[in-house]
Amino acid sequence: MQLRVVSSVLVVGVVAVAALGAYLSDSMRDGLFDRRIAEIDLESAQSTAQARRTLDASPAATASEAQSLLYDLNEMLQSSGSASREVFLWRAQGEPYVVLDVSSNRELAQLVSPEMRAATIAADGAQQLQPVAIPDPDAPGTEVVPGVVVGSTVEVPVAGTYELYYLYDLEADQETLGFLQSVLLVGALIMLALLAGITAIVTRQVVQPVRGAARVAERLADGHLDERLPVKGHDEMASLARTLNEMAQSLQEQIGRMEELSMLQRRFVSDVSHELRTPLTTVRMASEVLYTSRDEFDPVSRRSTELLQAQLDRFEDLLADLLEISRFDAGAAALEAERRDVRDVVLAAVEHAAPLSERKGVWLSVHLADERLTADVDPRRVERIVRNLLVNAIEHAEDHPVEVTVEGDGHAVAVVVRDHGVGMTPHDVEHVFDRFWRADPARARTTGGTGLGLAISLEDAHLHGGWLEAWGRPGRGASFRLTLPRRAGIQLRSSPLPLVTEASAGRGLAHEWDGSSAAAVTEDVDGTVDPAGLPALTGELPVVPVAGARVPGTATDPAEEDR
Repeated sequence: MQLRVVSSVLVVGVVAVAALGAYLSDSMRDGLFDRRIAEIDLESAQSTAQARRTLDASPAATASEAQSLLYDLNEMLQSSGSASREVFLWRAQGEPYVVLDVSSNRELAQLVSPEMRAATIAADGAQQLQPVAIPDPDAPGTEVVPGVVVGSTVEVPVAGTYELYYLYDLEADQETLGFLQSVLLVGALIMLALLAGITAIVTRQVVQPVRGAARVAERLADGHLDERLPVKGHDEMASLARTLNEMAQSLQEQIGRMEELSMLQRRFVSDVSHELRTPLTTVRMASEVLYTSRDEFDPVSRRSTELLQAQLDRFEDLLADLLEISRFDAGAAALEAERRDVRDVVLAAVEHAAPLSERKGVWLSVHLADERLTADVDPRRVERIVRNLLVNAIEHAEDHPVEVTVEGDGHAVAVVVRDHGVGMTPHDVEHVFDRFWRADPARARTTGGTGLGLAISLEDAHLHGGWLEAWGRPGRGASFRLTLPRRAGIQLRSSPLPLVTEASAGRGLAHEWDGSSAAAVTEDVDGTVDPAGLPALTGELPVVPVAGARVPGTATDPAEEDR
């Protein structure tokens, strides 16, 4: 800011000083020239009058006497005027050659132009002035000194009309003008330097407190809430410092109260979650007894027993999620990493979600990479992430297929879960990982979700040093991408898979689940389905290679189309 202010003032000052200097320089030049021209005109008139009186009083009657008279007159005129004046006496055009022309400096006689001579003769005794450039005798042809030629006519005895010219050298006046311009330039530079210095001092007095306030604000933003500004004086800057200190004090107090409240809330959630486990265990045992004997009850009691069991499952899931969130908030979540093939972890999560897809009638399609995708991961947490994404996708699939794609490169492993159901708006995408947030609170919660699954999944991804990203468009479905580093400490820069992939055949190993039949089916190369000998979804899932499949990441990306 100080540099900008000083630069702006200097630019304005230079422009103003340049304009003022040009005006003063022109004024001084014109004043000196006009004054000198007036002096030259007066001096020339006096010299011409004296020459005319001398010629009129001369008794010369012969050519030799007239020639001698001209020599004497030339010397008199040259010595009586300015030291820098040259005198020329020339025969007027049309007059007979009786005597020779007389010049004090024949080399400079050529400065009198034919136009000047014609104007002098036509003036019939009146003076004529013409500016000329006098060349430097050391460098012929170079115009270095300004001058003025003054001409008039006189009558010479015996010889007739002669032209009388005075050549004045204005070098002294030019030097005076140059000196004044130099003084003016030095004064302008000194004034600009003073202006820059004064501006820098003034702006420093204003900017320095602002810089201090900025530093304190940065420290406050970094969490150093005890930072304060020194208050000096009673001016506006002091008032700003006091206001900022009061604001910082208020923020510190409020943040302290919020931290205390947050700590109490976390402790409350953790304590309640732990305390509820004991009565929940007792209720669970009683519920199990009732649920085992439900066939002996009447239809209304049997239905109540089944509802009690389902709600206890939801309650237990909620307590587990609350305990997990409290661990993340307390910073007690630990990563138990081991070297595992991520494909196996994904298949375990798919197997867990298969019963739900059967009930919902949703087709699951899994596309795995050919090579092993080993990475340092916590299998329990990664499986939980994928399971949460699958449950969320199946719940919102609206009878459309759900695709799971797993791919990797030398630095990362990516899992993309894509559905083609109701989708999400950009606003929903911004909040989809918020705790207890639902895009549509009125939706039937058929799976008994707690609203914490995606929030926990995001924390699990961050615990691995990975990414969990979401994309959605209303009516076009949603896509979630999990990207994990293959080694601890690798900084992710890109993902092996695009965030959005369209439905197509998988690459390498592929499984597809049709929830309506609860069976695994495989696609042949031509895309036909062979239902023969399909095992039920129990035990080990079959792995069948598929030839001619799509390479993940080459499909059109709807996100790119929208952009």
